[in-house]
Amino acid sequence: MESCWQNGQRPEYLKTKENEEKTMALRTIRIMGDEVLTKTCREVTKVTPRISNLIDDMLETMYDACGVGLAAPQVGVLRRIVVIDVGEGPIVMINPVILETAGSQTGDEGCLSLPGKAGQVTRPNYVKARAFDENLEEYEIEGEGLLARAICHELDHLDGHMYVEKVEGEIHDVQYADPEDEEDWEEIDEEA
Repeated sequence: MESCWQNGQRPEYLKTKENEEKTMALRTIRIMGDEVLTKTCREVTKVTPRISNLIDDMLETMYDACGVGLAAPQVGVLRRIVVIDVGEGPIVMINPVILETAGSQTGDEGCLSLPGKAGQVTRPNYVKARAFDENLEEYEIEGEGLLARAICHELDHLDGHMYVEKVEGEIHDVQYADPEDEEDWEEIDEEA
């Protein structure tokens, strides 16, 4: 699968001040059935170089897989870390906690740990959460719609849960088009 980066270029935040790319690695995304996805993650008490590298690798892995979120257990690390990007730039959440929710939304939800599948899931339409950034600075974040859904979905992973536990009805196959390949979009439009 090709990268979702526009024009094949890494976003600016993945580059150093000297405009050189950081050295990062793609991590293997664990697939449903892997025991690590059923375990509760441990809190992060200190951001070490290893944790910083993990965060960078998670972002690169998420973007390479065309995801909007990724939790540490999805790459085999039992730490309370998630990364999210719903199109407004990356969000790093360390030791996140949901403080408040409101409303509801029901829609198709998928997961990088269950590729090619999706199911109808009801989530809050509004979420307020507290977390720490990559410098262990505490912050609060509010999100609606897709961001609220992503926060809830990724935080579930930290406690060993996957969206399939919440699916209303059947899980179904989905086909994703390459964002830069117009022929893929035409084929999907014809199938609908």
